[in-house]
Amino acid sequence: MAPDRTGDQQTSLHAELIAVLVAVHEGTPRVLTLGEGAALPSGPLEPAHRSLQSGLRSWVEHQTHHPLGYVEQLYTFGDRDRAEGPMRAISISYLALTRIDDGDAGWRGWYGYFPWEDQRGEAGVQAARALGARVLAWAAASAPELRETRRQRGGIGFGLQGSSWDEELVLQRYELLYEAGLVEEAAGHDPAPSGRPMLRDHRRILATGIARLRARIKYRPVVFELMPPTFTLLQLQLVFEALAGRRLHKQNFRRLIEQQNLVEETGALGDRAVGRPAKLFRFRREVLQARHVAGSKLPMTRPS
Repeated sequence: MAPDRTGDQQTSLHAELIAVLVAVHEGTPRVLTLGEGAALPSGPLEPAHRSLQSGLRSWVEHQTHHPLGYVEQLYTFGDRDRAEGPMRAISISYLALTRIDDGDAGWRGWYGYFPWEDQRGEAGVQAARALGARVLAWAAASAPELRETRRQRGGIGFGLQGSSWDEELVLQRYELLYEAGLVEEAAGHDPAPSGRPMLRDHRRILATGIARLRARIKYRPVVFELMPPTFTLLQLQLVFEALAGRRLHKQNFRRLIEQQNLVEETGALGDRAVGRPAKLFRFRREVLQARHVAGSKLPMTRPS
């Protein structure tokens, strides 16, 4: 900690690492939480930590006993309103991926926090439309100099007024809801069915992590960090769909995976109660280096 003088008051700086730790269990994207789901895991940056990322890996793996796969830094938060008393907090958030065999109490489905983000079913579609309509009403009631900008942001964010739904705009949608007072974290909020709240800005950080992961699965094969060692192509597609919150065209998806040479057959068949057993595949890890050199990307398929 280091002193920081603001006027006549001396404050201390405290650096904490916040983890958006994601796994997929039974077709549901889950995030590790604390405090009965109200907060993301966080831990202090210790002098013994060689780097920020090594510090994150150290305390997360020690506390959860889950080895981390893909890890990347999301954002650094240092706003003055994060301070508690004389302590000024700087929070450095990370997105990390792992695998779990069961879903204990700490792992919660991320669509419980953002139900409108799950566009795979009618409930999520209707939730997004209802919230989008409330955002547009808020925009229409704004001061004249803000009205048009807010209307455009609401239309683009929620796929209204001629715009199409963009699954990557998770953070923009949450921030619109926050500005409009439609989430519980906002001061003087107007009650709305807007998902489970979290402490301070932890839901904002979670939105940042979801948006980043949705973008990454289109360009890098990070989704395989969430898969078991062997899997069927249907299992792989369902994980893509769960993360993106969108349905995919089966044949287009399989054609894409084959064209990218991301997987190879194991020669074994999976268990199946009904119908023919499906082929089991595994990720070709050697593709990582080749894809890094070639600079090719993994685009996401769209429903036809």
